[in-house]
Amino acid sequence: MITLSSLIKYFHQGSANEILAIDDVTLKVEEGDFITIIGSNGAGKSSLLNCIAGTYPIESGKIEIGDQDITQWPEFKRAKLIARVFQDPLLGTCAHASIEQNLALAYKRGKKRGMGFGVKSRDRSFFKQELQQLGLGLENRLLDTAGLLSGGQRQALTMLMATLVKPEVLLLDEHLAALDPKTAQQVLDLTQEIVTQKKLTTLMVTHQMKHAIQLGNRLIMLHQGKIIFDARGEEKSKLTVNDLLSKFYAVQGEELADDKMLLA
Repeated sequence: MITLSSLIKYFHQGSANEILAIDDVTLKVEEGDFITIIGSNGAGKSSLLNCIAGTYPIESGKIEIGDQDITQWPEFKRAKLIARVFQDPLLGTCAHASIEQNLALAYKRGKKRGMGFGVKSRDRSFFKQELQQLGLGLENRLLDTAGLLSGGQRQALTMLMATLVKPEVLLLDEHLAALDPKTAQQVLDLTQEIVTQKKLTTLMVTHQMKHAIQLGNRLIMLHQGKIIFDARGEEKSKLTVNDLLSKFYAVQGEELADDKMLLA
């Protein structure tokens, strides 16, 4: 589903502040893979997702989704294939639009648009049905603006919007980090349900080792822009937090005081 070939991404290239954010990353993601991505601050986790989404242009390499080379595609064109959920719950919805208007916008992703009512009456029952699955009572609040919702409700709505039309690829960039533990667990459960039910090809950046181990069929560890560990299937299912820390030590020849230094 996704093929990354020798990706190179610099920030401030040629200056005294030059940073090599993505260092010759090659990765093949199969259709239906749910990959969790971990690493230290500045390891390149979010940068990798931004390169795939087209937010950051790459210096060299190739990005393919299916049989399409999207390396030169602008971000808006890639949005037909790629859905994203960000760390900040406020980024995924329009605060001044109603819940049903937000859903209507998401429902139009990748489709031709013309003049007419933004929210069609025949879509409302579909929106209510989808919202009901969240278990938050939002199906009875279609006319409420998204700005009235809590952070957890908005993030749950964003998850629904991102997958209302099945994307080729779903990118989750630490989408639980800004939520309190109880709400984060609710959104995590929702994430697992949606990804499994719709069989979505998913890349999820997380700073929580236990989430990285529990979720998905594959785990990747980044450090200084490189993939230093890639586990899948049975190997991944047997991993522990200590295993991940030991792997980091072995590959880098470094020792950390605790996992907070690795994944803060």
